[in-house]
Amino acid sequence: MQNGVLTAMSYEYFIGVMDQESVLAECGPMRLVIRAWQADMPRLDLAGHAAKKSISFLERIARQRPLLSRFWQQIETLPEDELARTMINSVTAIGDEDLTPMAAVAGTIADAVADWLFERGTTRVIVDNGGDIAIRLARGHTATVGIRPQVDSPELSHIIQLNAGPSAWGVTTSGIGGRSLTRGIASAVTVLAANASVADAAATAVANACIESDEGILQLPADEVDPHSELGRMKVTAAVGKLGETTIRQAVAAACRKADRLSRNGTITGAFIARDSVAVSTEGLRPYLFDINRSSALPVTHKH
Repeated sequence: MQNGVLTAMSYEYFIGVMDQESVLAECGPMRLVIRAWQADMPRLDLAGHAAKKSISFLERIARQRPLLSRFWQQIETLPEDELARTMINSVTAIGDEDLTPMAAVAGTIADAVADWLFERGTTRVIVDNGGDIAIRLARGHTATVGIRPQVDSPELSHIIQLNAGPSAWGVTTSGIGGRSLTRGIASAVTVLAANASVADAAATAVANACIESDEGILQLPADEVDPHSELGRMKVTAAVGKLGETTIRQAVAAACRKADRLSRNGTITGAFIARDSVAVSTEGLRPYLFDINRSSALPVTHKH
């Protein structure tokens, strides 16, 4: 396939080959890196077709944006569009009243692209939508995902190692410095779940829960931080100054309790939460999480 800029509806988008295994699709806030293999052979042709499908997925969601920008409990009737329904169902599963279905948008698109590829005979699929990753694995295949303790830094501290147990996984990240607003102070919250849509909504919720009252935390109405935010006058974190270790640990512990509840009810597998020098994991993530520096499983540093 050839690189190029194209136009669909009123959107301009770019699709191009990044390397021998990756296709890039960019449109507005969406930046997908699509990789697919069949019997360990890269399928750039299928990845290119999937990139074009991703634009149509984004367009479908854009048509539903007025509905999907409402808080989920205000939506009385589910729409016919499957992607829109998935987004609503994902935030409903989390249950937080401060979530709109847009909290699951990146993961939902990543899932849709990954499913499209897996249904066409690929044996390993990794679709990365700006850090929200959908993974599909056939029996005998594995995938490794790096974890950043800070959303806006390329430095990795841990990896998640996935095997072919369930064929679908979602690994998503939220926090200060990410693409979306947050109500908490986590520098990174990474969630592992059975799909990226639920993981995306859960990462948002766990990051929101990482908060403690402190004069070093500046919160402002969302529409003052981002005039296009669907959160309106709801307070979000605009800046974080120097915080004491007690404040940080209490905020991270609150986020852990939130992640533990979601893990115990089967909504997610587990979560990794970081702020400054404090980094913890919930028990459900332990079998999959490895410290890069220690080359061993990260000890569980928080239990409920």
